[in-house]
Amino acid sequence: MADNTVRLQKYLSDCGVASRRKSEELIAQGKVRVNNQIANIGDKINPKKDKVTVNNKKIVPTDNMRYIMLHKPRGFITTMSDEQGRKCVASLVKDVKERIYPIGRLDRESEGMLLMTNDGEFANNLMHPAKHVNKNYRVTIRPDITDDQITKLITGIDIDGKMTAPAEVRILEKQPGRVVLEIIIHEGRNRQIRKMCEELGLEVARLKRVAIGSVKLGMLPQGKWRDLTEDEVRKLMLATETKG
Repeated sequence: MADNTVRLQKYLSDCGVASRRKSEELIAQGKVRVNNQIANIGDKINPKKDKVTVNNKKIVPTDNMRYIMLHKPRGFITTMSDEQGRKCVASLVKDVKERIYPIGRLDRESEGMLLMTNDGEFANNLMHPAKHVNKNYRVTIRPDITDDQITKLITGIDIDGKMTAPAEVRILEKQPGRVVLEIIIHEGRNRQIRKMCEELGLEVARLKRVAIGSVKLGMLPQGKWRDLTEDEVRKLMLATETKG
């Protein structure tokens, strides 16, 4: 007999509630119930039989998948709600009727491309470190950078006891007291580029994500969003299928 059960965090992700990691946080916080009972991490459910609620709101699957690119400005946190009342990216996509959530994150002071979706599998594949999907950043540092520092950025830096994977780094622009770098990584560790630069004594004046895989931010204005084209979605899906 077929097993029709799925892990609760995967179901929440597939329904567009949040990423799997964020869904686990919601479960741990006691905000998720299955058949009116508080759920636990690791629980499985039968989507055809079990009633799942988050904050007392019933969760139902969605058939209308949305894939959105947002140009996140500085000062916004990458979350759909915040108990401290800080500005969230949710306010920038409030006219999207589907329940979408960010794929990965950009820290509060960083800007640029943020992808959002209600397709849990798509999001999980893009965020999975084994998939090696490139993230391209334009980074302005002060006051200068040496060849040795560039080499260390490329080969890897110890952050919290773990070496970063090799990166691609090149100088785009150099002026007195200011250097603009292109840095390409395929990991998604928290504040990774900022921490890499901090370890080398470099001040990050500006950090902007300009591309994920072959999909570019382009001329999308700050604070605005657009749907990804079918070709862009296909390219991102292909990038996760051919690696890892």
